[in-house]
Parts: sequence; C-alpha cells; structure tokens
Amino acid sequence: MKQFLVLLLFLGTFTAFAQNPIDGNWKGTRETDNGTFEVNYTFKVEGNELKGTWKTQFGEAKIENGKVDGKKISYSISFNDMKINSTGELINENEIVVKNERGEMKLKRVKE
Repeated sequence: MKQFLVLLLFLGTFTAFAQNPIDGNWKGTRETDNGTFEVNYTFKVEGNELKGTWKTQFGEAKIENGKVDGKKISYSISFNDMKINSTGELINENEIVVKNERGEMKLKRVKE
C-alpha cells in the first residue's frame, strides 16, 4: 500500500510539471498593403493564464489579459496607442490559428 501511494504521488507531481502544448515560440506572417508582416510569439501557460510576448519589426509588447481554455486562447496586445484583442486555437502540436479584427493568421511552432 505504501508503494502504491508513493507511485501516485510521483505521477501527480510529474503531471503537475508537464508542459502545456501551447508553451513555446511561434511564428506567423500576413500579407498587407505594405508587404509581409511577420510576428513572433512566445507563449507560456500558467494554470489557465496565458503569458508571453509579441514581437514584430516594429517592436515588442507583452501579452495582456491572456486566458487559456483547453485548446483555445484569448489575449490583447497594446502598442502605438492601439489595443488588439485576439482569439486563437491550437490546431495541432505545431499550429495555432489566431483571429482578430485584422484577419486570421496561422502560427507555426519554431523548432529549437
């Protein structure tokens, strides 16, 4: 019985430290009137909170109001006196689709 409890404790600890599939670096591009717009995200899930950064050729900003619900995410980015609210969904381990008022963008996982 004692060994069984130790095994359960070990498995519970391992599960608690398992990485969320949304965690990591992601890259996407979108064609605009001014050319190709490239975006790099770094996502980190803590509980049901999404944290991280958004980086483009115009600068970098922190993800605000980030939330995770299963495979779905939502967050805001503020820059240049603008605020963009986005939603997204993990399609598979290497692809997230993000939507906002500027359109839709597919993000691909950046392999390290």
